Amino acid sequence: MSGGSGEARGEVRIYLIGYAAALLLTGAAFGAVHWHIAGPRATFAAVLLLGLVQAVVQFRCFLHVSLARTARDDLQLVLFSALIIALMVGGTLVVLFNLHGRMM
Repeated sequence: MSGGSGEARGEVRIYLIGYAAALLLTGAAFGAVHWHIAGPRATFAAVLLLGLVQAVVQFRCFLHVSLARTARDDLQLVLFSALIIALMVGGTLVVLFNLHGRMM
């Protein structure tokens, strides 16, 4: 058995763990909304938290972004992209709420 086969097996294992975790987190979010487990604010917070955990799972298991020194460039790229997306979404929400306030 060569070293490459064990490495490939470990990578497939990481993908399967990520897939199972993504399915469980998605199912938990849908379940929280479908069965009205808590009030609207608590459900929103739970879905938001589950979404953040799922993003971490996606980055770690599928994009192979880690906190190791060798992967710092990848992590910085992801964080910069997240900052740009957050600024775009935040700006859009500011404009939409401003328009809503002016219309009412």
